[in-house]
Amino acid sequence: MLNTVAKDEAPAAEQELTDGFHLIIDALKLNGVETIYGVPGIPITDFGRMAQGAGIRVISFRHEQNAGNAAAIAGYLTKKPGICLTVSAPGFLNGLTALANATTNCFPMILISGSSEREIVDLQQGDYEEMDQLAIAKPLCKAAFRVLHAADIGIGVARAIRAAVSGRPGGVYLDLPAKLFSQTMEANAGAKSLVKVIDAAPAQIPAPDAVKRALDVLKSAKRPLIILGKGAAYAQADDAIRTLIEKSGIPFLPMSMAKGLLPDTHPQCAGAARSTVLKESDVVMLIGARLNWLLSHGKGKSWGKPGSQKFIQIDIEPKEMDSNIEIAAPVVGDIGSCVSALLAGMGDNWTPAPADWTGAVKTKKDENIAKMAPKLMSNAVPMDYHGALGALRTIIRERPDAILVNEGANTLDLARGVIDMYQPRKRLDVGTWGVMGIGMGFAVAAAIETGKPVLAVEGDSAFGFSGMEVETICRYNLPVCVVVFNNNGIYRGTDVNPSGGTDVATTVFVRDARYDKMMEAFGGVGVNATTPDELKRAVNAAMDSGKPTLINAVIDPTAGSESGRIGNLNPQSVLKKK
Repeated sequence: MLNTVAKDEAPAAEQELTDGFHLIIDALKLNGVETIYGVPGIPITDFGRMAQGAGIRVISFRHEQNAGNAAAIAGYLTKKPGICLTVSAPGFLNGLTALANATTNCFPMILISGSSEREIVDLQQGDYEEMDQLAIAKPLCKAAFRVLHAADIGIGVARAIRAAVSGRPGGVYLDLPAKLFSQTMEANAGAKSLVKVIDAAPAQIPAPDAVKRALDVLKSAKRPLIILGKGAAYAQADDAIRTLIEKSGIPFLPMSMAKGLLPDTHPQCAGAARSTVLKESDVVMLIGARLNWLLSHGKGKSWGKPGSQKFIQIDIEPKEMDSNIEIAAPVVGDIGSCVSALLAGMGDNWTPAPADWTGAVKTKKDENIAKMAPKLMSNAVPMDYHGALGALRTIIRERPDAILVNEGANTLDLARGVIDMYQPRKRLDVGTWGVMGIGMGFAVAAAIETGKPVLAVEGDSAFGFSGMEVETICRYNLPVCVVVFNNNGIYRGTDVNPSGGTDVATTVFVRDARYDKMMEAFGGVGVNATTPDELKRAVNAAMDSGKPTLINAVIDPTAGSESGRIGNLNPQSVLKKK
């Protein structure tokens, strides 16, 4: 006989449920994610609202590429994957540029995008913003994952985090179809399905034989050089790297984002003698630096005669070794462990670099600094690059804790050599690819992740890629001062149309534009500066106030050269016009 339930008997308690929205948020919070950068829209609008309601800071941008750049540099600054959230298809593609750039630069970042349903995408039935995003992302990032079931959200997030930060860091794509957000499951089971990532980036200890080989090569050097790359800055092994350099007595050359690991004014810094040390060194130790185009691939006229130099390379990625030239002593492991092992192997009786070499480097450095000094004191009106950068150089010296964001052609290339840095991870720029457009995204994230004042020094062309984000800076009231070096165009503002037509030349912008008015439009402070003194006063006022500020720095339109230092990469026609 079947049991029946009396009409007045209380019904069984309903199961407590959770859904994809809450599981993703809980998975991120469980793994320490405090900030998400993105642009709201279908199908992730409600997710952003819920994340904000759950206590995650959600920073909304005007364009996904800028949000992605913010997430990427957040990863570099914190050693935790920065999170970028975008809508499907076009929004995903906008974020993909930043994801690829993050992977190239070894910044840990996770791009999370909503997407169309698999069954519609695979049959190409024409869904809203239909696109096979996972397939597109795979070649451009370190790893890519798709989560189809709510029960797998915990594992999906965990795999993305571990992939982003382990080994050589990079970008990871996490694809979340729209249906996933509304999937439900029993709340207790959902909580148990979440994964807290343990030891996401474990130390990778170098082999003892590799350490001994490197030290043997270094001992043989008569003219040694250490090159520091941004990988050394990312490692946050600052004390060990400083000890290695000072104990060895070897001159060091910092790549642009490694500037400040030791102050650029350190007696062993060879930044002002770059050409000399690259060409004349006989043993070069690379710490977190790659022999790519930024170092002329380790060969050619920038370097010594082929075969005259030996290289020691410290990198966590074995495939990086011998990428362009033979590496005599590869040391594979994380930078902190490798540098510590080298220090232990050096012992207490290490012989410093030869005095004749270090003396020659110092002499060349002092000569070049003396040659540059008058240019930095220029008070020409309109300003040239050196006069303007000389004013900013003084400000950074007086405010070493400020973060400098820098992009442009001449604005970037000249600032690298002019503005000294004094603390690690305070200079953020275009990095390995040399792409423009990172400026405002980097500036926003730097202010949010560190709480420090940010000085963004932008070429007028570079600023155009992300300039609308000044509204984002104002909306969140961030302590960011943007300086636009305005010379009316790309490289120069004086080019002419070779056809004689009415269109301006391809590299020329609106003459005498007032970028400062953009910041004023959103409630920030705008200043027009025409002299180095005006520029210095305006930047100091902005840094003191912490108010969003944009300074239109009027630069001589004739100043600047084609592509800055890399004009040689611009192909020239071999045909002569008849």
